[in-house]
Amino acid sequence: MRHSRMSAQRLAVLSLSFAASAWTALSGPPMPPVGYAAMIVGVLLSLVVGCGLMALVFYSSRHGYDEQQPIDRDGEQQ
Repeated sequence: MRHSRMSAQRLAVLSLSFAASAWTALSGPPMPPVGYAAMIVGVLLSLVVGCGLMALVFYSSRHGYDEQQPIDRDGEQQ
């Protein structure tokens, strides 16, 4: 367990360092402030949608919506 946690942390650090170096190494015109605002709004909306869908998954699981319906001998659901 400890080895996998260290590997995950190492992978996260390497990913973040690669993302930071790629972000600063890219050339081109600077992004206007409205571009940064649009990126922030997009990330936040993606997080809200993802968290909302996960909440619905847990809600449906806890309230029995995911249970299989009993089937009678005729093959119809009761």
